[in-house]
Amino acid sequence: MRAQVLTKFGGPENFRLTDIPKPAIEPGKLLIRVAATSANQIDVKIRGGSPFGPELPAVLGADVAGLVEAVGAGVIGFAPGDEVYGCAGGVKGQGGAMAEYMLADARLVAPKPRSLSMGQAAALPLVAITAWELLERSGVGAIDHILIHGGVGGVGHVAVQLAKTLGARIATTVASAEAAVLAKSFGADETINYREETVDAYTDRLTAGHGFDVVIDTIGGNNLPNSFSALACEGRIATTNAFTTQDLGPLHAKAASLHVIFMLLPMLRGPGRDRHGRILRSLAGIVDDGKLRPLVDDSHFTLETAPDAHRRLEAGKAHGKVVIDIAPDWRPMSRPKT
Repeated sequence: MRAQVLTKFGGPENFRLTDIPKPAIEPGKLLIRVAATSANQIDVKIRGGSPFGPELPAVLGADVAGLVEAVGAGVIGFAPGDEVYGCAGGVKGQGGAMAEYMLADARLVAPKPRSLSMGQAAALPLVAITAWELLERSGVGAIDHILIHGGVGGVGHVAVQLAKTLGARIATTVASAEAAVLAKSFGADETINYREETVDAYTDRLTAGHGFDVVIDTIGGNNLPNSFSALACEGRIATTNAFTTQDLGPLHAKAASLHVIFMLLPMLRGPGRDRHGRILRSLAGIVDDGKLRPLVDDSHFTLETAPDAHRRLEAGKAHGKVVIDIAPDWRPMSRPKT
């Protein structure tokens, strides 16, 4: 099969389009004929040498959408020809989706939303599972006034839509008037141009100085102090990035809680993989009910031009998830007769 193989850590120039053996089916696994994948920031970090990455040479690509070609022993609920999606590889010990076929743990995969194309489905798993876990761990509910940092980003635009299904009142930070319109189309009640308004100013304006009940920080790192400042007493923060050194005194003063989401952990360790599959099944229902849609960049990449997808993402030029069509001419397989 053809695959983009990373030969050494570093830039996108280290990918090589190569013929490699097609994976053999294994117990507990699905062999997926890949229709599409998407480029995520974690893929860029792994390409650069993240400790969570596989040994080289390796195939990257966490997100996948495609067709089940073979079902391993012990797997129930899937059959050849099923349309599926998931975040299932491209990390330590697991091959990725930048290839014509991918071997994936069946627990990390779910039936694809019927209302989405393969490319749209490939844009969702990593960011949508992350958004789900951010909201769940922070206990977002209908009584909450929440702040989401980065409301039109990969994780942020999904978090806004999922928070709307929970009935929360949603404020979100954006970088422009155009982004504010987009955020409101996803369900944001209030938008904040973080380039024009300070944290104290928008917290006073929107909460009368009380602070937000929950802050979902999809940026984290050096942005965490902004989340601390915007939070109400006894509030909750959930973040995707705690790789920073910060004084936690402001949290102590507010008797607040901080929750860190590391979405890849089940993929790396094993426990919790079935939970990811269940989340994806629930997300598919929300999508098909018309309550969640992925924001997809209007660029077009194929397996041959996949390194350029990494370049676009890394350059900050994308407006939405960057999708790579691996088999744009895919056709449903005929199901075996029973």
